Amino acid sequence: MEHLLGSPAWHALNSGNKNLGFGNEKVKYFAGDVSPFAAMVANTDENLQLLHEIYPGDRPALLMSEIEISIPKPWQVPAFVKGIQMVCKKQALNDMAGDKIVPLSGEHVPQMLELTKLTNPGPFAKRTIEFGHYAGIFEGEQLVAMAGQRLHAYDYAEVSAVCTHPDYTGKGYAKRLVDHQVRRIFAEGNIPYLHVRHDNLRAIQVYENAGFCKSRDMYFYVLKKGDV
Repeated sequence: MEHLLGSPAWHALNSGNKNLGFGNEKVKYFAGDVSPFAAMVANTDENLQLLHEIYPGDRPALLMSEIEISIPKPWQVPAFVKGIQMVCKKQALNDMAGDKIVPLSGEHVPQMLELTKLTNPGPFAKRTIEFGHYAGIFEGEQLVAMAGQRLHAYDYAEVSAVCTHPDYTGKGYAKRLVDHQVRRIFAEGNIPYLHVRHDNLRAIQVYENAGFCKSRDMYFYVLKKGDV
């Protein structure tokens, strides 16, 4: 049910991506080289304290919420982003050839890291590819655009890491890759969704053209451990 998407990281860590996570019945998080997302059964001060106690090392955690929340000490919040969650109920009828789209594998990770560092579509680490179904477009030997999937919360699959090298924008690559992911997700009997910054109007238009509609606002908190 769509209400699962009010806390997609939590439900992904308990369903489609549980093999990539750690934690307990109240708080969970992904391996650091997969994703910074952490999640809780409920976003309460008590659970935030528990997350602070079990979260490993001093690497940042990324927490999402469908409402704005207060983050108690000892957590620090070095960054905050307002986003939009979008869901695709019916695929748009886009006439786009997909012959240039190729599956991405471990050998492509260095190029994927380079591209995401340049374009900053969201957190991407050396094992993020393990979320699955990443595909890209090459110009010669260079990876110039890509998209994949991330949080698999029961019947919902998140389209993620949609990005295009700035030298190759305007060619429709992002539209083609999003359409490719949407087709794949629907073919597997699932529902596509995604997250985008509220002020990224160009990307929002791409997603609307692919059949996505706004579901809800989402708020993203970068958390850094502080002293107890």
